[in-house]
Amino acid sequence: MLRRLARNRLYWKHMFAQAMTNGNETQMTQGTPFGRFFLHEKISQGAMAEIWLAADKEGNNFALRRLYNTSIFGLKTKKLFVRGCEILEKIHHHPNLIGYYEHGKIEGLPYVLLEYVEGHNLKLAPSRFPEVVEAYVGNILIESAQALEHMHDNGFMHLDFKPENIMITRAGDVRLIDFDLAEEKPDKPKKMDKHSGTPAYMAPEQLQRLPLDHRADIFAFGITAYELLTNKKPFNGDTQEEVIRRHVDPNFHIASTRQHNPELPLALDKIVLKCLERDPDKRYPYMSVLVRDLKTALYVD
Repeated sequence: MLRRLARNRLYWKHMFAQAMTNGNETQMTQGTPFGRFFLHEKISQGAMAEIWLAADKEGNNFALRRLYNTSIFGLKTKKLFVRGCEILEKIHHHPNLIGYYEHGKIEGLPYVLLEYVEGHNLKLAPSRFPEVVEAYVGNILIESAQALEHMHDNGFMHLDFKPENIMITRAGDVRLIDFDLAEEKPDKPKKMDKHSGTPAYMAPEQLQRLPLDHRADIFAFGITAYELLTNKKPFNGDTQEEVIRRHVDPNFHIASTRQHNPELPLALDKIVLKCLERDPDKRYPYMSVLVRDLKTALYVD
């Protein structure tokens, strides 16, 4: 199925759009004013911010992300939010990054106005639309990799690459989101001032607070790809502490993706395992090389 992917893409675009339309759209409510926008429905909420479906007076729809109106967030959190907005503003001109319009403050709350896409993040999509994700798996891998490639080529690392930060649109395309933890890509591995991210997707050098570079994103891509292809985690464990120990333990053997899914091409298995090398020097040196190998393995021009 992976090898037929490119030929079937237009058909599955139509099927994905139909699936997203059939009874799953939340009915619009009367908008609550927020500056010059009207907030219609809450799309999602996280630890420090919420995302709303918003519209302007002309009826154009957007995704509006804003910090919660609470005093528990200090200056550091607000700086992270604004910095993520500034980075996205610089690099958003790419089909696999979420579209950016503006950021600022309304009623004292930092906000960012983004492209509105109908779909689910990659953590939810396999359970909501398993047949679509299965058909699109090759494109999801390639477009996610291309998003990171674009970031790296423009001088930034994401540093929180994970399924929750990959949107699958109703057209069946990828949008990379959430740039709050992004950092400038150093010329050589550099120790970061802050230790942030999602431990289950962190590279060993991140977890050990060692100098790192863009290859930490490549490791995170490897974990995400492994999970997508096998529905298993490469570093399993009963507790988060055990999972993290296995991330950094060179003696822990990572099972082949083909052990869980024998139909996967051998070349694709080798790509994923190369991303998961604990030594950064043994991983792919650049996302461009990884994208090239993915396209070759999946027979995509």
